[in-house]
Amino acid sequence: MRTQGYGFERVDSCLKCTWRCKGFFCDLAPGPLKALDAVTFTNVYPAKSVLFSEGQAARGAFILCHGTAKLSISSNDGKTLITKIVAPGEVLGLSGSISGNPYKTTAETLETSQVNFVSRVELLHLIETYHQASLSAGRTLALECETDVDHIRALELSHSATERLASLILSWCPPDQHPCRGCRFPMLMTHEDLAQLIGSSRETVTRILKMFRQKKLISIKGSTLTILNCDALEGLAQDEQPA
Repeated sequence: MRTQGYGFERVDSCLKCTWRCKGFFCDLAPGPLKALDAVTFTNVYPAKSVLFSEGQAARGAFILCHGTAKLSISSNDGKTLITKIVAPGEVLGLSGSISGNPYKTTAETLETSQVNFVSRVELLHLIETYHQASLSAGRTLALECETDVDHIRALELSHSATERLASLILSWCPPDQHPCRGCRFPMLMTHEDLAQLIGSSRETVTRILKMFRQKKLISIKGSTLTILNCDALEGLAQDEQPA
């Protein structure tokens, strides 16, 4: 039965979950998956809920079962940079939970999301007990490092905000959709969020999106963004000349 007000059916057991993704902890064999299920706590959070904050003691990891979230870092002068948009099946706060160091980012939901929490003590026990869980944790951390490198490359080696925003939009196209075939997806972030993601200003993002729409590269209707001309968008994403 669909849970009132959520817009989706809450799933309270990993063993009966229909959202399970390939990779991460969702792909565990029945034994370690049952052990994980026994120590997780399920909750549904509304949009803009902070799961943990940068500098907070790492008390455990959060598995995003349904919905989306963002990870961000902030400077002493109040500037914020979004480091990643987290998709279902991914784990938040894993590195701090393993190392024992404070969380390095702030995690906030972008929409109503179901999240499973596992305490640091239980997570470490799971990793120590099950070889597959240990490999999954290591693979997850490796992918996080690779994602961070890609983000740094996009910020530091792209010549313009136009190039970075075009690349970002193309990267959001789901794997099962080709961007040249009218790829569409929900636009859950504000212009301020997009600016923090590409290291620019809200005004610049608003100007670039307006230009993309005027040139019919994209369309935005309500909360849905559709790629109309991926060739032109890819050309901007690969532009070697400063804008």
